[in-house]
Amino acid sequence: MNHILKIFPLHIRGELQHVFETLDNIEEIRVRVSQPIMFLTDQGEYFFSMKEGHLTKDTQDAYAVTSHDISDMLVFISRYSLFAFEEEIRNGFITIEGGHRVGLSGQAVFQEGWMQTIRNISYLNIRINHEKKECARRLIPHLYRQPALRQSGIYNTLLISPPGRGKTTLLRDLIRLLSDGSREHTGLKISIVDERSEIAGCYRGVPQNDVGMRTDVLDGCPKSSGMMLLIRTMSPQVVAVDELGSKEDVEAVAYAVHCGCSILGSVHAADLDEVKRKPVLREFLEQKFFERYLVIDKDAGGTRSYKLYNARQELLC
Repeated sequence: MNHILKIFPLHIRGELQHVFETLDNIEEIRVRVSQPIMFLTDQGEYFFSMKEGHLTKDTQDAYAVTSHDISDMLVFISRYSLFAFEEEIRNGFITIEGGHRVGLSGQAVFQEGWMQTIRNISYLNIRINHEKKECARRLIPHLYRQPALRQSGIYNTLLISPPGRGKTTLLRDLIRLLSDGSREHTGLKISIVDERSEIAGCYRGVPQNDVGMRTDVLDGCPKSSGMMLLIRTMSPQVVAVDELGSKEDVEAVAYAVHCGCSILGSVHAADLDEVKRKPVLREFLEQKFFERYLVIDKDAGGTRSYKLYNARQELLC
C-alpha cells in the first residue's frame, strides 16, 4: 500500500500509514473536496479521522478534504506533470505504480462534441488493485478442449458477472495460469487488450500484475481495434479482453474466432438470462462464438461460487 500512501498530502501521510497497516480488504478510497476521506471495504464504509489517526464510522470528527489536498494529490499522481497525462485524464483515470487506478471527476471540457479534458478535478476514486493468485486453478481443467493432450487449446469462454464479484480478478488469474502452463498443459501465447488498464495494471508499460510468462499486453487501446491489431502482430493462441459490450466488440470477436484464436472475455450481467435480454450481448449467444459460459455468483456472506455452462447453455459444473 506504500504506492497509494505516496499520493496523499504530506501532512496526513503519517496518520494514514497507521490506517493502511491495520485495515484489511480495502476496495476503494474516495477523496472528495469538502467531504471526508471514505474507505470502502468488504465490511462497509469507514471515514478517516485526523484527531485519532484512525478510521471511524462517525463522520462528525472525520477529516474534510480541501481543494489544496486534491491539488497536492494530483501532483503526486502525475509525478509533477499533469500535462504528460493529458490522454489519461481525458479517459478519466490514471494508473499508478502497483497497478492501482485513480478515477478522476470534475469539470468536463468539450469541443465539437468530444471531451477534451477534465478541469477543476475535485473527486478521486482510488481503486485498490488486488491479485488473488490460484483463485481460478480449479476451473482450468474445464476450459481445455482435450485435457489429455498437452498441446490442446481452450474453449472460447465468456465470464458473466455484475460489478463487484471479482470478475476481473478471476480473469487475470485464468490468464496467468493458461500462460504459464503446468505439467498437464503447455503454456499458451496470450494477448491482452487492456483498454482500461485493469487486467495487467500497466505502469509505464510494465504490468504490475502477474499475467504469465507468455502474455503480451496492449494497454489503453479500445478492445475492438486492439484485438485485430494483436492478432496481426503477436500471433496469439488466446485473446483476452474485459467487459465486452459494444457492436464493434462483437465484430472483433467474430474476426478473432475466424482467425483461429480462442477468446477469453467477460461481460457485465447477472446471469445468462440477462445476457439474452441485452441486444448486443445477445449476439454472442445467437452467433455461438462462445463454447463455455462461466457465471460468477456471490452469497450474502461474500463467498463466491461458479456455474459453468456449455454452448447449449447446459450446466456442466
